[in-house]
Amino acid sequence: MPDAAAPALSASDTTPPRRTRIVPRNAASLILVRQSRARGVELLMGMRGSKHVFMPNVLVFPGGRVDPHDHRAPYATPLRADTQALLERTATPRQAYGIALAAARELEEETGLTLARTLGAPPALDGLEYLCRAVTPPNNNRRFNARFLVAEAGHARGTLAGSGELEQLAWYTLEDVLSHRLASITREVVGNLERFLAMSPEQRRERRETPLNQRNVWRME
Repeated sequence: MPDAAAPALSASDTTPPRRTRIVPRNAASLILVRQSRARGVELLMGMRGSKHVFMPNVLVFPGGRVDPHDHRAPYATPLRADTQALLERTATPRQAYGIALAAARELEEETGLTLARTLGAPPALDGLEYLCRAVTPPNNNRRFNARFLVAEAGHARGTLAGSGELEQLAWYTLEDVLSHRLASITREVVGNLERFLAMSPEQRRERRETPLNQRNVWRME
């Protein structure tokens, strides 16, 4: 008996399934900077453990995604006008404060340091400056719209401890940082930071554009 004819394939059978578009989630990192007479510029960083799904075993700045409650969290002092204006180029006023408050929260959770000026008080945001933004490329399973903020170490208080999420938590010189295993985007952010630190305070306040990395290409926005 002859074999039955194979059923005809419809267009839907032969068309590859469309990949779900992953929308980048807002995230924030805080780069604490201090000047040492003996060691020069130092950055507070830690190593992400091997069990992390996103960027394991690399040196990173304290940071994470913006949670809904960050948009409603209290703060002791507002953002500087120039910092807020730069953030609001790509965020609503509410989102701008959510980003800043997420950065302050992640700093405290991951390092034990706080931007609060008195124990238990909300964070003071007037010491934050905006550095740059990086959007995870579309081909990644986890995507973030990450803003990098900068503050001088004198704005933070507390004892360096953290939750254990970051290992080898310490102050690293720029030379130390660049000798460690870094994600390529972190290495490029450090380059942006070096150029930022070379500016005078007046030049920083007068900025009208900041660097953006999108699809692995840097441009000003």
